[in-house]
Amino acid sequence: MGNIVEFVGNTPLVEIQRLHSNPDVKIFAKLEGNNPGGSVKDRAALNMIRSAIERGDIKKGTKLIEATSGNTGIALAMIASIYDLEIELVMPSNSTRERTLTMEAYGAKVTLLDSIEICRDYAEEKGTHEGYFLLNQFSNPDNYLAHYKTTGPEIWRDTHQQITHFVSSMGTTGSIMGNSMFLKEQNPQIQIVGCQPTEESSIPGIRRWPIEYLPKIFDPSRVDRIMDVSQKEATEMTRKLAKTEGIFAGMSSGGALACSLRLAEELSSGLIVFIACDRGDRYLSSDLFG
Repeated sequence: MGNIVEFVGNTPLVEIQRLHSNPDVKIFAKLEGNNPGGSVKDRAALNMIRSAIERGDIKKGTKLIEATSGNTGIALAMIASIYDLEIELVMPSNSTRERTLTMEAYGAKVTLLDSIEICRDYAEEKGTHEGYFLLNQFSNPDNYLAHYKTTGPEIWRDTHQQITHFVSSMGTTGSIMGNSMFLKEQNPQIQIVGCQPTEESSIPGIRRWPIEYLPKIFDPSRVDRIMDVSQKEATEMTRKLAKTEGIFAGMSSGGALACSLRLAEELSSGLIVFIACDRGDRYLSSDLFG
């Protein structure tokens, strides 16, 4: 028994058994939808808020503000409620209704604007006001350090130190940066593979940032390879993941799996782990499963 935050992390690692044909390569999904807030972002949200409180950056009465495409906002709303903190979350207006309602259920104020870039500008400006604290997941080291402290060690432990390739969608890039830091320390030969959308694609949770909005926490030297994935490919693979493997996840997970499957076809042997970022129920009002 314990506080809900004690159940963030230690998510299952599940083998993909029916969707790929190379018997000498194993692919595992790290099921981050099993976190209490439903996504990988629980880890970063907890570490960002708790670390800021420990440093004295957040005090009683401080108002938190953050721009988000959805999952980080839900996670922050959940963690803020535990610490009795007021929070405003700024999201693109095309975000699914489930996300807005979930944030509001945790007590957050939700502001909807035209694009994630506009949301980031709004949050950064308001974060300069007296009494506000901008969490700024795009520049905050506590984002990727959450994965250095927890996700990476879990993967290393649960693969019995046999992982050869780590695959992650890239949004804020916190997941890929933190896992790369930890896994490369254990074995520099582990290959770190990032997934980004093709130029014309829109995939929730994966971004191809304009250079002026590229997350400041991103260090390209920590990524060995970047693979492009199309919206069509990510959608199809997300549907197959549910129907064939029984894993109900969002489109960014389908994108990461698509890249993992392509990678598996290139290898003579290996053990690939990809991040299944969240649960599919976040997308039921969209056409993802339609």
